[in-house]
Amino acid sequence: MKRTLSIALLLTIYLAVKAQPRLPYFISNGMVLQQQTNVNVWGWDKPGTTVKITASWNKQTVSTKTNADGKWMTQVATPAAGGPYELVISNGKAVTLSDILIGEVWLCTGQSNMEMAMKGFKNQPILNSNAAIIASKNKNIRLFTVPRSSVTETRDTVKNNAWHQAEPEAVSNFSATGYYFGRMLNNMLDVPIGLINDSYGGSTVQAWMSAETLKSFPEIKVPAKTDTIKNQSQTPTTLYNGMIHPVVGFTIKGCIWYQGESNKDAPDLYEKLFPAMVKQWRTEWNQGDFPFYYAQIAPYDYNPNPPTSFNPKANSAYIRDAQRKSVRNIPNSAMAVLMDIGEQKSIHPMRKQEGGERLALLALANTYNMKGFGYQSPQYDSMNVVGSTANLFFSHAKNGLTAFGKPLSLFEIAGANKVFHPAQAIITNNGIAVSAPQVTTPVAVRYAFKDFIIGDLFSNEGLPVSSFRTDDW
Repeated sequence: MKRTLSIALLLTIYLAVKAQPRLPYFISNGMVLQQQTNVNVWGWDKPGTTVKITASWNKQTVSTKTNADGKWMTQVATPAAGGPYELVISNGKAVTLSDILIGEVWLCTGQSNMEMAMKGFKNQPILNSNAAIIASKNKNIRLFTVPRSSVTETRDTVKNNAWHQAEPEAVSNFSATGYYFGRMLNNMLDVPIGLINDSYGGSTVQAWMSAETLKSFPEIKVPAKTDTIKNQSQTPTTLYNGMIHPVVGFTIKGCIWYQGESNKDAPDLYEKLFPAMVKQWRTEWNQGDFPFYYAQIAPYDYNPNPPTSFNPKANSAYIRDAQRKSVRNIPNSAMAVLMDIGEQKSIHPMRKQEGGERLALLALANTYNMKGFGYQSPQYDSMNVVGSTANLFFSHAKNGLTAFGKPLSLFEIAGANKVFHPAQAIITNNGIAVSAPQVTTPVAVRYAFKDFIIGDLFSNEGLPVSSFRTDDW
């Protein structure tokens, strides 16, 4: 009897001192898990420890063991959207995660125009945001912001943070583009929406890429592990190491991206880097070609001085053009065009609702197969020349093009001498007819190809056409 009591006492003491499994901060109370799939759940414990995960929605238990590094990972089957539920994770001492919703999970990434919170930046407002913030209470929209982290070595977890239900205080501090995106999805799909904001102002695309991927780009210097980071947001690999690598594997439906301003001076390189980054992320997430929708940067007066022979591409239209052409190089992607909301004196347009909702339109149509509305801006497709007229044709323009009763004034046309002249442009049944008296044999046409400009060509549904060029000069 004494021996039995002694063993029982020792077991009680062991369980009392045994630590609960350690989890990433985003696998926590209040989270949203992707519906109707096998979601990844992971954490850390002593090597060789058995960890059991039990979900309240199906009462099933999954067991796994930690590896030599102490990490464990397994998958849990999720039902159709609903909740709240609980998830119990135990190594002999349980941790219970509560208030879990099952729905649609999206990663929101990029630089300052994605990071910009609903409350705006100092002296830089977001139009009508206060009214949206006041009306934001919604237990079926959940928000998680990955804290900023720029490091030269990959991290396994993010800095401490928590999931928050949508309500004024949480929404005011969350990505405006992300919130407007998620709000429209929640309204239209009527399921819980989980948004993970993983963005850093001023960041370059190469900062979000791994050292392994950047080996293919010898012109980019990858820092050594012992290097000092002089530019937190633009040093290659550092944001990937600290902010993306830790969340890789958290099961998502897709990703929205708003970035490009910090790469405007190297548009040709960006055209290669951007698709490479998306391919890397998709490979690491191991979810196939998950949906990737991105915002084209809005026009802004980056370069008050005109391009010179030393810097012929000192014009943000070139980076917008690189983004426009990237759609064909990134499978299962689409671009939201923002040609009508740019501001000459602010790199952070105040009209964030348009950007977030245009990204949502792409997701609702392409990912969720909803119909009956315009969702994608017309895209320049091809040109033919008849006499002195260049005829332009567009995809995604079944219902036609419009300038809403105003004349088109942003087209230019050039001949073989590569000198562009202001052109007359007329909307036809098939597209746009462009001509100018100075150009008898057209070779190239450009539309709205300026650093700062407000577009004047739209789909009938009011979605702006991207600036574009038919040449590669």
